[in-house]
Amino acid sequence: MHFVKPLMAVLPEVATPERKVPFKEKVLWTAITLFIYLVCCQIPLYGIRSTDSSDPFYWMRVILASNRGTLMELGISPIVTSGLVIQLLAGAKIIEVDQSDKEERELFNGAQKLFGMIVTIGQGTAYVLSGMYGDPKDLGFGN
Repeated sequence: MHFVKPLMAVLPEVATPERKVPFKEKVLWTAITLFIYLVCCQIPLYGIRSTDSSDPFYWMRVILASNRGTLMELGISPIVTSGLVIQLLAGAKIIEVDQSDKEERELFNGAQKLFGMIVTIGQGTAYVLSGMYGDPKDLGFGN
């Protein structure tokens, strides 16, 4: 787990609130977040060619909370995948984590975030190289 320690400074983190957050405020922030997510589900990805071919992930889109050809193409799958893999590794004792130690918990959460970013880059690369958005040589490196 200590391989994540140097990267903890650059990984995003949400601080725990210093006060008790009222339920109405939680609902408000949840609604705002949902609105942002739904807007992102309508913004198309730049530079891809829209195709009329079948969507190989059509039946999984509801489970993955994704939308083809938009900013939410990957949906929540990188977050879920990274969480499952890291928790399975900890549960199988492949990586040692003491959940009672605050520093170990922070490193564990950092490892989940880092692995989530790696999964996102991997899935995005696989989507492009598989030709899901058109021939990779037609898309160009910049897109």
